[in-house]
Amino acid sequence: MSTSAPDAPSPTGATWLDAEACHRAVKARDRRFDGVFYTAVRTTGIYCRPSCPARTPAPGNVTFHPTAASAQAAGYRACKRCLPDAVPGSPDWDVAADVAGRAMRLIADGVVDRDGVPGLAARIGYTPRHLTRILTAELGAGPLALARSRRAQTARVLIETTELGYAEIAFAAGFSSVRQFNDTVREVYAASPTELRGRRGGRRTPGAVTMRLAVRTPFAGRALLDFLAYHVVPGVELAGDGWYARTLDLHHGPGTVRLEIDDALEAGQTAFVTAAFRLTDLRDTTAAVERTRRLLDADCDPLAVADHVAGDPILGPLGRRTPGLRLPGQVDGDETAVRTVIGQQVSVVGARTVTGRVVAAHGRPVETGVPGLTHLFPTAAALAEVDPTTLPMPRARGRALVGLAAALAAGDVVLDRGTDRDEVRAAMLALPGIGPWTADYVAMRALAHPDVFLPTDIGVRNALRNLGHDPAEVLTRTDAWRPWRSYALMHLWNTLMPATSTDPIGA
Repeated sequence: MSTSAPDAPSPTGATWLDAEACHRAVKARDRRFDGVFYTAVRTTGIYCRPSCPARTPAPGNVTFHPTAASAQAAGYRACKRCLPDAVPGSPDWDVAADVAGRAMRLIADGVVDRDGVPGLAARIGYTPRHLTRILTAELGAGPLALARSRRAQTARVLIETTELGYAEIAFAAGFSSVRQFNDTVREVYAASPTELRGRRGGRRTPGAVTMRLAVRTPFAGRALLDFLAYHVVPGVELAGDGWYARTLDLHHGPGTVRLEIDDALEAGQTAFVTAAFRLTDLRDTTAAVERTRRLLDADCDPLAVADHVAGDPILGPLGRRTPGLRLPGQVDGDETAVRTVIGQQVSVVGARTVTGRVVAAHGRPVETGVPGLTHLFPTAAALAEVDPTTLPMPRARGRALVGLAAALAAGDVVLDRGTDRDEVRAAMLALPGIGPWTADYVAMRALAHPDVFLPTDIGVRNALRNLGHDPAEVLTRTDAWRPWRSYALMHLWNTLMPATSTDPIGA
């Protein structure tokens, strides 16, 4: 949270919740804390977001919970007025590199729904029992309860924002049966699915899901779109004025997403990005939504970043010029790593051209119904079998690319959101042709590391010179930008970014 907020809680787990500080945030109806903790009211049996417009409950009647799952496990139902599960996720899961943060990122991606608690524990490197103990101590609920809360949230959004049938919603949200779906919705929201939806109906396209994804504000959506559009890979991505689209390689089949992206600059509010998905299998809904949220950096706390750098002579003016600048994420960590290697020591435009040729030669063709979206990005396994000399790049870089792909395919390097960042960096640096710039850029984009800086990057040096600063002098004091150096990097790069063309890019 913002370090400048008086008496603000500093969220790091269940043990951080100071009742007095939390109550002050609730009394102020401070939206910055929405999604960071939840207020459970004993006299009503409901839990709310801190900014709930209802009358502030007496301090003696409330308890505070770090997750919605914790409040639900304690027997509380979600408030129908403030919809506490409709807020962005806690920004701490991306900042935290601990077990709880890594586990929450994987739970959000649907790992428990697909592989169960044993699968989640194996990805983290703990036994299921020990992982349950850690999560219960830190977050107030075990992995099953956390996954159940996530399923309930996804189900409510689908009920209220789509025309999907209830059985389709049940499986799209990750429930194993319609009965489990009905029972959970009634227990969490004190309403049946029919009551949540109301009397609505309409025609729809099979596999099509359109929903609004909550993001914290301020949200520099246009700057994020400019970055994504500048790096568009033909065949996989498209972008135009106010929108971005791409293919998705999901567990049960290919899909696409189209995002309507614009600025939302009023601080301390919740904004929404409209996302239109076309999925082969609705069971991939949760994973598609979570990966899209990662791409948007939707859970970032922009006020915390802005407060930290407000007085800096370089970043302060840049932050005021572009409030709410995001760190663009990714929908597939392996794809990000491969694209990063291709882009070593070449211009962005050159990297886009070369990557498009690699996609055309080794990607999987798909029929999307969207002109220009023709391929899934090549898998690591496919690239691991490629002769490096046939790749459209210098041979040394081709060997590095194939070697990285082999390590990714074998599991020697794992780039999901549940891996330890330091271990990933060490594993990447051990590969031939992978240096610190590549490893750190991958950590920033693929693992959402908020505190990466690239001192050797030519764009950083050019941006500093253009701003009238000596790069050598500035780079000696970048530690003052911790723990948000990745956002500092984005602010510098943003000064060099061309605006998105009004004509579609990537077609």
